[in-house]
Amino acid sequence: MSLFDALNISASGLTAQRLRMDVTSANLANAQTTQTPAGGAYRRQDVVLQESSGNGTFAGALTGALGGSGAPAGVEVAAIVPDTTPLRQVYEPGNPQANAQGYVEMPNVNPVEEMTDLIDASRSYQANVTAMQTTKQVFSKTIELL
Repeated sequence: MSLFDALNISASGLTAQRLRMDVTSANLANAQTTQTPAGGAYRRQDVVLQESSGNGTFAGALTGALGGSGAPAGVEVAAIVPDTTPLRQVYEPGNPQANAQGYVEMPNVNPVEEMTDLIDASRSYQANVTAMQTTKQVFSKTIELL
């Protein structure tokens, strides 16, 4: 593990958490969107994260070729997937988007859950910033000792 692996891992975490915050913000912004360009109500989006394989780098490819498990490579976004929970049905017979029974499909976005996800992503982002600052301090102390 090189000295810069810790910075690369924290940087990948920062990127992933920023995307989580962006997707969560989009969910909150569309909490009342009943008609999307694709048709139908907005569906909540989830970010799926996974451990980064590190195969995109020479060191990761070399370690894999030698049969080693390799050093940790951080985190990456695997996909942004729509939430499969059913859409809410709200009785509004006067709404032009209501069906024959008078119900309008509303997004499956729960603002309380979204705010909790936003706080979680924000705290994770801050933890990665702290890890980067600590790594930078270790580098500085190492250079002072040399």
